Amino acid sequence: MPGLAWAERLFGLHAAVTAPVKLRKIELVASGAKILVRAVSVDGDAGYAVPNQHAIAMQSLFKERVAPYFAGKDARDIEASIDGVYLHESNYKLVGLPFWIAVSWAEFAVLDLLGRIARQPVATLLGGKALRRKIPMYLSSTDRASTPDEEITRFEEGLARTGARAVKFKVGGRMSGNADASPGRSEKLVALARKRLGNGITLYADANGSFDVKQGIEMGRMLEDHGVAIYEEPCPFEDYAATRRVTEALGKIKVAGGEQDTSLYRYQEIIRDRVLDMVQPDLSYNGGFVRTTRVARLAAAAKMDISPHCPQASTMLYTLHFGAFTPNLGAFQEFHVQHIGKPLWFAPDLRPDKGELTVPTGPGLGLELEPSVLKAATPV
Repeated sequence: MPGLAWAERLFGLHAAVTAPVKLRKIELVASGAKILVRAVSVDGDAGYAVPNQHAIAMQSLFKERVAPYFAGKDARDIEASIDGVYLHESNYKLVGLPFWIAVSWAEFAVLDLLGRIARQPVATLLGGKALRRKIPMYLSSTDRASTPDEEITRFEEGLARTGARAVKFKVGGRMSGNADASPGRSEKLVALARKRLGNGITLYADANGSFDVKQGIEMGRMLEDHGVAIYEEPCPFEDYAATRRVTEALGKIKVAGGEQDTSLYRYQEIIRDRVLDMVQPDLSYNGGFVRTTRVARLAAAAKMDISPHCPQASTMLYTLHFGAFTPNLGAFQEFHVQHIGKPLWFAPDLRPDKGELTVPTGPGLGLELEPSVLKAATPV
């Protein structure tokens, strides 16, 4: 892709790992109900990754169209491989969120393999010296069935347990054509959040594409009146023209979005035309570290922050490593309230302390996998 704004190589993997690491295979494996992606070199070294919630539904796409491409490649050439798999067997005809999710699984496992060989965390492998070792988190909720009182009570409990200083709640009804989740819920929720959580807590609101331009602006101004800092996806995510009009009309609040986008051309357009004030690619949805770092570089050139979408436990490790080396990272990163106090089978220490998560320092992604889980893992 010569001549494109994102075409230059980003990472010095050949310097970090001096000898070639030829890949033998990448595969989905299961150990009971636990699913992993495993990258294996011809020398028998292995790296692992945790796929997101779509692993079973998308296994055919991964196994038939993505994983075979990486066999025989040098793991250190992962950037070229990410570009190459797009063209392999006309995979570009399948391009979109499912395809790039499958690519991200392969990339995550390959980077874990390289990190284990180099005895470096992925954050160091990709970024060199870490810019930050702790990442401030905001507590997010995806619940629209709750009452405003129930939602704020949940946040009060979560803030007390984690020390977080920011929260994100839902407004609107989710791609709902201006309908609220229940009559008057959004207005009551926003006012109650500011009243009960206080001015010391940063508030974010996510509309999930609920509004047209007129209603999106009205909701945005109401959010501004209550000092809300971020307004996510006011209009349907594909309607860039409508979203841009909302962004241009509001001045005190940042309009954010991009979690559903996977095209670097589209991100270039979003950033160039200031459709949004902040971009929020999901590392799994967008194809992994390479492609999301390309988005971050485009955003940085426009003096725009990036804050990855991260509602799933499976994506948190990737967000932490990405946040460690990305200069234009937003103030807070996403941590779902449902994960509070729940150790994860692959990373039990992902629990906020004083509102922050520590970037893993172990080799690779920092996965903590029981030997019994790995011993029982068989191909899906």
